[in-house]
Amino acid sequence: MRAAPLAVTALAAALLLTACGGGDDSDDKATASPKGGSACAVGPVDLEVGPANAAPAAGDTGNIPVTLTNQSAPCTLEGFPAVGLKASGSTISLAKDTAAQPQKLTLAKGDTASFTITYVRGKAGAADSLDVGTLDIALPGDKTPHSYKWSYGPVQGKSGKADALNASVSAFGQAGD
Repeated sequence: MRAAPLAVTALAAALLLTACGGGDDSDDKATASPKGGSACAVGPVDLEVGPANAAPAAGDTGNIPVTLTNQSAPCTLEGFPAVGLKASGSTISLAKDTAAQPQKLTLAKGDTASFTITYVRGKAGAADSLDVGTLDIALPGDKTPHSYKWSYGPVQGKSGKADALNASVSAFGQAGD
């Protein structure tokens, strides 16, 4: 009599494990991101720049976090934001952080993500520094940059490169819980 209940229990456990997907990650990936999510765009997604760990003096490194909060339908972020620093009418695009590992993120309503701008402060008025006035940010798939006041001082240029700054932008990362 005891063998029948054990067989039923073993069969039930096997069926339960089969229903869980048997360890195949493809099922988990398909259900982890809502279907129909389009590229995130500023407007439905709020951007908050800072608070920063600003570089206090020339030669010091500063970090500026940017937090994105989705206020609308699910959307996706993949790769890097397009970030430029503007001074005297010209904009210099920031390099992508070479150590960053881009990932695809799906943001449901209320979800947050972030990226970080890292820069070396330059000397005000120096030929190898850019006296930045504006920070431009565009999300992938959203070609229109959105401008924010830059209040973190001049940015050091890279030696030997007239159109490059000693600054970079990280890939998107999940923020919050």
